[in-house]
Amino acid sequence: MAEQKKINPMLKMALELGPIVLFFLAYTRLRDRTFDIGGQAYDGFIVATALFIPLIVVTTLILWKLTGHLSKMQIATVVLVVVFGGLSVWLNDDRFFKMKPTMIYTLFAGVLGYGLLRGQSYLRFVMEEMMPLQHEGWMILTRRLALFFAGLAVLNEIIWRTMSTDAWVNFKTFGLTIAIFAFFMAQGKVIQTYSIPEDADRT
Repeated sequence: MAEQKKINPMLKMALELGPIVLFFLAYTRLRDRTFDIGGQAYDGFIVATALFIPLIVVTTLILWKLTGHLSKMQIATVVLVVVFGGLSVWLNDDRFFKMKPTMIYTLFAGVLGYGLLRGQSYLRFVMEEMMPLQHEGWMILTRRLALFFAGLAVLNEIIWRTMSTDAWVNFKTFGLTIAIFAFFMAQGKVIQTYSIPEDADRT
């Protein structure tokens, strides 16, 4: 496996979050407009989605080129964006793209849950280099994250099915990002309790 290259953290954040921010900006500018393309009328949400798909593919490829590495979560996210976003554009139906976070978080919760049933933390494989923890710490964190992802999947379903598109876009752009950040901030006690000192021998 090729060694992962280090890049500027701000550049990495821009590549990861940039497409989401640009989708939000595109939607806010286009939401009240309708576009006639090939004899078919598309609203601003669908057009913003059509712009978002290639953008996230390109930024992910740039990230892979610069780091030599993509996590399985990043790959799964791009695939689901292309599939569900593509269906929304192709069928001119925004429901598919709105379902995408549900599919992503259900997938993540399922994968983490499957690992837990086998007595393993798949989260450890993704984050161990950034945050070395004892096995018990990884298991606790993985259980919590699996439940958190399952909760996000349910919440996304509730919001897109019961609220306006504006509310869903705000939730997707800001709510999900803040929720994930807040979750990891809340795990400080577990991380502190089960962290492995840098100079400790690792097996």
